[in-house]
Amino acid sequence: IKDAIADNRIVPFFQPIVNNRLGTIEKCEALIRMIDENGKAISPYFFLDIAKKAGLYKELTIIMLEKIFEVLNKTDYEISINLLLQDIVSSEIRTLIIEKLQKANNPKKVVFEIVEAEGIENFNEVTDFIKDIKKYGCKIAIDDFGTGYSNFSYLMKLNVDYIKIDGSIIKNVYKDKSAEMVTKTIVAFANALGIETIGEVVADEEIYNRIKDLNIDYSQGYYFSEPKETIE
Repeated sequence: IKDAIADNRIVPFFQPIVNNRLGTIEKCEALIRMIDENGKAISPYFFLDIAKKAGLYKELTIIMLEKIFEVLNKTDYEISINLLLQDIVSSEIRTLIIEKLQKANNPKKVVFEIVEAEGIENFNEVTDFIKDIKKYGCKIAIDDFGTGYSNFSYLMKLNVDYIKIDGSIIKNVYKDKSAEMVTKTIVAFANALGIETIGEVVADEEIYNRIKDLNIDYSQGYYFSEPKETIE
């Protein structure tokens, strides 16, 4: 990981997010990748936890923010940036984010995805962060919703724009009654609050057709495209 940082081999890849009603790509999610010495992209599954334990995670976040904002100023797409709770409570990361938003051509194109599975114990710090970035027109998504610490009550207080329904639910939505019921509940709740929904890990046409039937607003997954180095 240290070699990859030194050699500028930590990069964002981008996965499109499709508008289910129009069938068009309007947004994408930026995802961290490490490029090995042979040019192969390595998933964060293989290095992110190690980076946290080694005290290198913050450095990776800074690199990603720098590179994503460079891309943001050259595209019309809305770009989602993943943040963990430790990013939000870090004064260094928060300061960098505000600096980047102040200089961005169009900060309204930025969506910050808060990884929901961690839970939100530092509630006041998270709400303060959301207030700060909303001043620039940014949006907030809650990632991986429907598993782990999912909590409808805090969503009503966080001023969220998108709920990303976890892939473990989406992949079973056409064959598992429980997954379908959970999805319907999330969609109904989101609609009542004016929050848009995104289905994650849409792997095939059968899943895509089912989540459209369930009135999910957007889809993301390998059925449309794997994450790529450039926004297409």
